[in-house]
Amino acid sequence: MANKVLFCATVDYHFKAFHLPYLKWFKEQGWEVHVAASGEMELPYVDQKWNIPIQRSPFNRKNIKAYKELKKIMGQNQYQMIHCHTPMGGVLARLAARQTRKLGTKVIYTAHGFHFCRGGPLLPWLVYYPIEKSLSRYTDCLITINKEDYELASRHFSAKQTRYVNGVGVNTEQFKPLKEQEKKERKKSFGYKPDDFLLFYAAEFNKNKNQELLLEALALIKQDVPHARLLLAGEGTLLEHCRNRAEELELSHMVDFLGYRKDLQEIVPMCDAAVASSLREGLPVNIMEAMASGLPVVALTNRGHRELVQNDRNGWIIDQNDPAAFAKKLKALAGMSDVSQKFGNNGRSIIRNKFSVEKVLNQKSDIYQSYMEETGDKQWAAH
Repeated sequence: MANKVLFCATVDYHFKAFHLPYLKWFKEQGWEVHVAASGEMELPYVDQKWNIPIQRSPFNRKNIKAYKELKKIMGQNQYQMIHCHTPMGGVLARLAARQTRKLGTKVIYTAHGFHFCRGGPLLPWLVYYPIEKSLSRYTDCLITINKEDYELASRHFSAKQTRYVNGVGVNTEQFKPLKEQEKKERKKSFGYKPDDFLLFYAAEFNKNKNQELLLEALALIKQDVPHARLLLAGEGTLLEHCRNRAEELELSHMVDFLGYRKDLQEIVPMCDAAVASSLREGLPVNIMEAMASGLPVVALTNRGHRELVQNDRNGWIIDQNDPAAFAKKLKALAGMSDVSQKFGNNGRSIIRNKFSVEKVLNQKSDIYQSYMEETGDKQWAAH
């Protein structure tokens, strides 16, 4: 009988976006792959999929039903390994797996950036820190994706082991630089002028992602860099607010709200710089994709951005939520194509050396294999 692994997250799109190479890896090892998450999306490399009503809010009563369903699934399927992701996917899966873990199931949890962070607001520390600390005792391996989270978890949590992995990995063949002429042609195909200075940011429109900072910075350079264009991909509750803010700042002709896009691998490489304004990040995929595409980065300081962006090597980190400081760096990049080129080349090297899918798959497969050797087929022999 084939060994089985269960992947669990709040929503199934999480696996489509970030984890297909790892589902595929398990299939290649001869394992049966199961997924439990909210949603009805079809996923490749998956033998069995459950639509579980997991909700993002820890206070939503539907999570009680989701917990019961997860517990039943785990009881019926005798998993050798469970790998859970996202805050609520991680909470419910680890609670539900307490009994099956006693029988030998190994439980792995990836924290894609704790909701609490050094210097962050008090509320996440009051709500999420005690939950993560408590559940760590039901965790065989806690995977963190930035150094700050790794140090905190190593010191204060009680998972059997804590490991540091370089994110979810970026496909460096899908996201790669364009030659200068190709870039100009690509810009024209999307309706831009060849010499437009395209700034790119993909993120949900919410308070944390902080797109308003980018609009205010753009307003400060619109006289000096009139050919600048800010491309904002994504949807969210603050989208209309940002549209209105762009109008107030008389920037509507310089900002494109792209909505939800499936063609980022076409859009990102044609841009001239990546910008990132979020207040909190774990290890942002949007920045890694931009770096893989050879773009310099200007980013607001946070633990995830600091992990990726090195001042004067592949971009600049802005230490305060300050539109003027951000604008100053954007204006500098617009006028220094040689520096932009150097930053872009360095950024791609950083991604290929540490953050590519191949590198991350090696890190994760080491973890998986260590537990495969421990579990084998023996654990269920008595049942």
